[in-house]
Amino acid sequence: MNFYIIIPAHNEQSSIGLTLDSLVNQSLKPKRIVVVNDNSTDKTQDIVEVYTEKYSWVSLINSKSSNEHLPGSKIINAFYKGYETLDDNYDVICKFDADLIFPNNYLEQLSNHYNRNEKLGMASGFCYIEKNKHWVLENLTRKDHIRGALKAYRKACFLQIGKLKPSMGWDTTDELLAKFYNWDILTDDSLQVKHLKPTGISYNKASKYLQGEAMYKMRYGFIITLISALKLAYKKRSLSLFKDYLTGYFKAKKNKIEYLVTKEQGEFIRSLRWKGMLDKF
Repeated sequence: MNFYIIIPAHNEQSSIGLTLDSLVNQSLKPKRIVVVNDNSTDKTQDIVEVYTEKYSWVSLINSKSSNEHLPGSKIINAFYKGYETLDDNYDVICKFDADLIFPNNYLEQLSNHYNRNEKLGMASGFCYIEKNKHWVLENLTRKDHIRGALKAYRKACFLQIGKLKPSMGWDTTDELLAKFYNWDILTDDSLQVKHLKPTGISYNKASKYLQGEAMYKMRYGFIITLISALKLAYKKRSLSLFKDYLTGYFKAKKNKIEYLVTKEQGEFIRSLRWKGMLDKF
């Protein structure tokens, strides 16, 4: 299968070389890798250029945006800067973070999964972080959820869900819409990916309400938002985050922010969320 990979990168000099090393040494080589250097002020560009000179299928796009870290919109806008440079001769399109080290069979294994199941729309491995000199599962979400750091979409699925939404919550919306269109989603626990920078380490105060806003934009409704916010704040061991999530939800509702999904899709999402919660009891 033809894999196209887009890697948004902002000041990733400490990790981008390791990420690219792991990708250019895959047992199944990607057909294209595009690194979008998004307003970096370090040596990210210099490091990537070493790979573009050595591999014709690795390219670099230099992009200018704000220095403000806003989860969702900034990284997806950078993704599209890379996507616009690609043709459509891909079978799988990937959005990978610039701080990952992939096992060398990663793409081959994903290809095997896609070839075995024509209804498989999205697939991934799992992120592991280093703690006390040991690599342990970065346990922030359900094990059937594909982390935003390592998304891989079958072409038909990617196009049917309307590609990626430049908003906080994009990496949940994509899966919910894939399920709405009857695509399967797979996570392979044999594929252990080293995540060099724990999720959320660079989130700032301006972004703290965006999670709640995303829940509104996905049409969760208040009760599901309340439960989801409580669960997420508990996982992150922060009661103040619970308040921030709800504040974000009500701000979005008051300002009538545009939804990410249609009314019909919202009904499906709420039904799916309720089923998932009730199945746990």
